[in-house]
Amino acid sequence: MDSVFQELVTWLHEVFVQQFDGWVLLGFIAQFFFTMRFVVQWVASERAKRSVVPIAFWFFSLGGGGLLLIYAIQRRDPVFIAGQGLGLFIYIRNLWLIANERKAAMSKVD
Repeated sequence: MDSVFQELVTWLHEVFVQQFDGWVLLGFIAQFFFTMRFVVQWVASERAKRSVVPIAFWFFSLGGGGLLLIYAIQRRDPVFIAGQGLGLFIYIRNLWLIANERKAAMSKVD
């Protein structure tokens, strides 16, 4: 059992300490943005007592997705490049739809 524990400790050290550089830091920052979008959505839903997706969700998605795309390109990871590229399109499209909806609502007020 000690050897299994030692192998785990060695693996964790290699992954989280030896490989740590600026790119890994960027990856962690990107992951933080991505996580924050769910926190924002959860808090907004709890306050409204129904499921809602606030605009901050899409901005955190855009920030996290953009940083993760940069990270994936640097790491040359085709799965993350494709996934984040598509995600960015969806986030931008949702922000565009929200902007158009607000613009239309403003023109009705005038």
